Amino acid sequence: MTVTIRDVALRAGVSKTTVSRVLNGRGELDERTAERVRAVIDELGYVPSARAVAFARGSTRVVAMLLPSLAWPWMGEVLQAAVEVVEDEGYGMLVFTTTQGDESMRRFGAHVSARAFDGLLVVEPEGQLDYIAQLHDQGLPVVLIDDRGHEPRFPSVTTTNRVGALAAAQHLLSLGRRRPLVVTGEPRFGCIGERLAGFADGYRAAGVELDPALRVEGDFTYESGQAAAVRALEAGLEFDSLFAHNDVMAAGAMTVLRHAGLRVPDDVAVVGFDDLPAAAQCDPPLTAVHQPIREMGATAARMLLANFAGDPLPSAPTVLPTSFTVRASTAG
Repeated sequence: MTVTIRDVALRAGVSKTTVSRVLNGRGELDERTAERVRAVIDELGYVPSARAVAFARGSTRVVAMLLPSLAWPWMGEVLQAAVEVVEDEGYGMLVFTTTQGDESMRRFGAHVSARAFDGLLVVEPEGQLDYIAQLHDQGLPVVLIDDRGHEPRFPSVTTTNRVGALAAAQHLLSLGRRRPLVVTGEPRFGCIGERLAGFADGYRAAGVELDPALRVEGDFTYESGQAAAVRALEAGLEFDSLFAHNDVMAAGAMTVLRHAGLRVPDDVAVVGFDDLPAAAQCDPPLTAVHQPIREMGATAARMLLANFAGDPLPSAPTVLPTSFTVRASTAG
């Protein structure tokens, strides 16, 4: 039969509150009473539930992370970095996705109501910013990872999308490439507008206006990168370079270019965005804007844990800079 806190209290001749205080080291207690309670705990083999201890302490020592999907190419990187920081500090991690839409959010909301975690890291599920902001306003510590250009009214960690795209333009211009095909992500994400603007800024500064016909929309998948390259080639568009808004689309496009008999980088120089570990494994290895994905996940986790220790969360976004990695897809 399971031993309960009531059993301990009865055997020790104290209240359940006194037993709870002994377990959690809270409140002033007569040392002889505390010793008696501890002896009974040992005698009966009482093991308090993690949930009961968490409730008594006012802390679960658990962090939640809400993600749109684990299938996104860079999601594993940001998740792993956050988990490493959280676990190094002795916290656990609950991971939620929104792959089942409203049902996923109902399950997540039930855990919020049960106070199953102390704070939340979130990569914004589409259409949920207002709900996440409401949780923050109600007192739940929240940090958003990758604001996608939406500038939420709660703490966030983001990167320099516009500056990164500018670097891509400047690199291609330095190679004499003046007719880039741009494979965009979905325009509903604010970061896509920033990447388009930064890339155009670079060419405009060199006196080149980008040809609107050389812009093809993708959806961040390998297949959409392939489709974008196929459409451009079938339309007879002339381009000497390609800038894709993520590495995966760049890899898909390079496959099509190679099958069409075009050489990368001799005929078409290719640049991606993210610089995931797989970028170095492409054929040829992919030049890419390096988005500090792991650093973003780790920084957000450290901010949240510091808040648990009493530090206020920053009121302004924390912006980590992009960098640029040159490989054989442009270097020749």
